[in-house]
Amino acid sequence: MREQREQREHTNRFVLQALEEDKREGQRIATVARTVALMVVALLLPFLNPTIEVLYYEAFVLGFIAIGWAQLRVAKVGRSGAELALIFLELAMLTFIGVVPSPFIEEGVPTAFSYRFNVFIYFFLILAISTLAYSWRTIFSMGTWVAALWLAAVVGVAVFGRENPSLHEAAVSAFSAYPDMVEALDPNNPQISQRIQELVVFMLVAGILALRGWRSNELLMKQAYIAAERANLSRYFSPNMVDVLASDDHDVGAVRTQDVAVLFIDIVGFTELSERSTPHQVMDLLRRYLSLVEGVIFEYGGTLDKYLGDGVMATFGTPEPSPTDAANALKAAREIIHRMDGFNRDGAARGDPEIRVSIGLHYGPVILGDVGPSRRLEFAVLGDTVNVASRLESASRDLDCRIVASSDIVENARHGGPQDGQPLLAGFKLAPSVSLRGRRAPVDVWTF
Repeated sequence: MREQREQREHTNRFVLQALEEDKREGQRIATVARTVALMVVALLLPFLNPTIEVLYYEAFVLGFIAIGWAQLRVAKVGRSGAELALIFLELAMLTFIGVVPSPFIEEGVPTAFSYRFNVFIYFFLILAISTLAYSWRTIFSMGTWVAALWLAAVVGVAVFGRENPSLHEAAVSAFSAYPDMVEALDPNNPQISQRIQELVVFMLVAGILALRGWRSNELLMKQAYIAAERANLSRYFSPNMVDVLASDDHDVGAVRTQDVAVLFIDIVGFTELSERSTPHQVMDLLRRYLSLVEGVIFEYGGTLDKYLGDGVMATFGTPEPSPTDAANALKAAREIIHRMDGFNRDGAARGDPEIRVSIGLHYGPVILGDVGPSRRLEFAVLGDTVNVASRLESASRDLDCRIVASSDIVENARHGGPQDGQPLLAGFKLAPSVSLRGRRAPVDVWTF
């Protein structure tokens, strides 16, 4: 249960991070896009209405731009009252422009005449830009808000709007033989059917965009879960191996035999160190030490096979081998020793005891694949090569050295591909053969 809870929290963190990044980037793009669009509208208005009246609408354009940047400041994942209030304010302002005559308009012009400017089309512009930043729920809410605001405005104009009977009489007189044209051209007519059509079409568009947003959100969630799964894999395998493990065309758990470099590392005298330190100090020291070892292993393309208390088993060449596995294992061992010197210097400044580590390395065939019951599989690396690497690590005490590498791994590293310019065996020297427990023949070794 605890592991499942930690897994959910880990995954939720990736989902939340993905949503936050998508929201932040979408809101930024939407703000810039709406600013550019509104500036285009501001340039267009004088051509549509080349009178002093246009200043009235230009002021509203500036107001919409200001609201957009305010939305950027308060934007966040999840429900935001301030953000929703700014969205509703924007829609209410556009509704107001669409039905309330400009104060610069001439006396006697009917209120319904404002519909002739076709302000409603700008709702579609706001809706389209909003899809860059808002969730599908907000998009659908905007559709319902516009429908409610516009319907209330239509009813208000029809009931309380100013009319000019003389204009109606003029329209009837001019087009008495064409009733449909009278209805269409009468400035007093709010054209209810046209307004209802606008609402229906807008609601349909909002619904379609909300559905598209929902699908995009589902895709984003799936990608976030995939990222979380890959992050979990990267906690145990080197980054260049994650792609292999995450792909569908590789049966990683299939039992097989292949040549692998195996590395064992252990703290010398860890029991004595634990006796003279507090549990908190031991755990803190162990975490920092294992973090260092893990980082070096991953840096050189290795796979962290398992933790063994204060020890670590790592492999180079799993799940798929490469010509440089042996060389990478030698480089990783030497780099661990190098970084442990700095680790101990930093620890001495804090009063921590010095840590001395020993490393064993071997290269050869192993059996690898999934083991265990079907409900609890473990990717295992088994065989004589693993046993020899473990024994070589233990032999470092008798040989009084920090690294013991078999001649097999050294020879394979020498012929395993191009090197990085640094002598591969810098610091190593050939040592007498050693006899290992459980093996008849001695093993030729190099020591560091």
